[in-house]
Amino acid sequence: MAQSNIKTEIKMKVAVWDTYVTKKDGSIMHFDIIAPEEIKDTAVIYGYGREYLKTKGQEGQPLTSKECRFCHIETVRPQWEAEIKQKGYFIIEMENCK
Repeated sequence: MAQSNIKTEIKMKVAVWDTYVTKKDGSIMHFDIIAPEEIKDTAVIYGYGREYLKTKGQEGQPLTSKECRFCHIETVRPQWEAEIKQKGYFIIEMENCK
């Protein structure tokens, strides 16, 4: 049992940033930015959000402390880990992200 506790402690902890951006059509886009918990610089987090917005044709839309807030810390999920290691973050699309 002690070994499984050690494995759990080694798992990456991530911060979840709850984000609501007004799209160009006026609707609200809701997504979570998942990044390593060590990243506390909001400019970096907002930069991740802006990168994502570009992929959705929403570049230039405001993404500041008004739209994006720290929510909580949790253990990384396997489906997030590879992308976080590659890009630094993972996006969970919640609402109106198409």
